[in-house]
Amino acid sequence: MDKIIHQSEVLDYPLELSFRLFTESEHLANWLTNAAEIEPVVGGKYELFWNTANREIDSTIGCKVLAVEENKLLCFEWKGSQKFAALMNETRPFTHVTIFFMPHERGTEIHLLHNGWRDSVEWDEAREWFAMAWNMSFASLKKYIANQPIEKCCE
Repeated sequence: MDKIIHQSEVLDYPLELSFRLFTESEHLANWLTNAAEIEPVVGGKYELFWNTANREIDSTIGCKVLAVEENKLLCFEWKGSQKFAALMNETRPFTHVTIFFMPHERGTEIHLLHNGWRDSVEWDEAREWFAMAWNMSFASLKKYIANQPIEKCCE
């Protein structure tokens, strides 16, 4: 069985701006999470917070950027939500997410790969949940950019 989540989308948005949607805290807080602390350099933070009252739960606190090539590639560690914290957040290495950004005639083609899943029923459940979550996240991203004029997004 394939243990990699692969999501792809074409965004009607320029390449450079699409990359910024994944590397700038203020953008991530508008389509993926409630708050973010991103340092888009190797070893920098890739911390997203869904529960701002308790940043230790439902977050990627402690996760780091593993690789970055501006407008082409972003790779970072990923932790599980509270539901999967005991499974995913105590196991090293963490799962990780790699996003490829490619020019497309309509704007930007994005490929997201989320891997590092282990072999067990519990890990399969977590992977299935995250496949659904990434699908919903991309829908949220597309809605965000549809309502975000390019001039306003990236002045």
